[in-house]
Amino acid sequence: MKQIISALFLLALWSNATAQANKLKEQTKMTNLIDNQGDKLFSTIYLNPNKETIILLHGGPGFPSDLLEVAEILKDRFQIITFHQRGTKKSPCKSRDYSMNAYINDVDAIAKFYGIQKFHLWGHSWGGLYAQIYADKHPENLLSLFLCCPGSGTGTEWKQTEKEVMQLNKSKCTSCQWMKMGMNNLLGMLGSDNAYKRLFKQVMKNYNDDFVKTQDLEIDFDNLKSAPINKTRPEIVKYPILQKQENPKYKITLIYGDQDIYKSSKDFVINRYPTANVCIIKNCGHIPWLHNPTDYKEILRKHYN
Repeated sequence: MKQIISALFLLALWSNATAQANKLKEQTKMTNLIDNQGDKLFSTIYLNPNKETIILLHGGPGFPSDLLEVAEILKDRFQIITFHQRGTKKSPCKSRDYSMNAYINDVDAIAKFYGIQKFHLWGHSWGGLYAQIYADKHPENLLSLFLCCPGSGTGTEWKQTEKEVMQLNKSKCTSCQWMKMGMNNLLGMLGSDNAYKRLFKQVMKNYNDDFVKTQDLEIDFDNLKSAPINKTRPEIVKYPILQKQENPKYKITLIYGDQDIYKSSKDFVINRYPTANVCIIKNCGHIPWLHNPTDYKEILRKHYN
């Protein structure tokens, strides 16, 4: 009988400890709506006191993501911050200002709110170009730069990137699908949120089908809005070409999948950062943490060692 009572007592202690651990785990993730001169930025911080901070920039433009899979990989060793970029999901943009300076100021507003002076910057796709634009303006704030399948550049370089993306999508579509993509793109440019939702569903299918099934992914199509997409693109095109960084004072890693959506335009980025560690991930498309997570995690580990 005493053994039974002891076992029940230990089980109760274990259950209480587990509950306390789960409660503590929940407390380490917080959300805040940050004001930036009237515009709002919905941010999530994975608290990890006394650890260096990584700010994650999702792709798009205008396509919101919480980057849960990426944050999960890094949150035990770093403090992680993600946010919905201006005009997307829970970040209303009252000013309707989608200039690159506004995007740069958003990162500064996030860092200021959380009291962070220096941080690592991670960016994927458009977020990778966003990271480059920020780094060009404020290199003094960076501990490192991790460019994950990044957009290739501003101005004419962005136009070449768009052509490569269009060619990739066309190669993945039937004639009927390609015609529908063109129609939805046109309607989206005219302001239809629903048209962009239909367009990006096909885009994500094209990006993922050789690696993972799109229906198995949690993708937030419902929060796609036309305004940030339509207003950001011309701002990227008119922004000055980013200059070569001969000797940056922070570490840079640049990765692409061997079957990425970007082709020759990758050279713009590779040439821009001659000191970067350039990695091509095999059997991988544009979303490496889903397409080849093993190799992706190893590159992350080396970068943030």
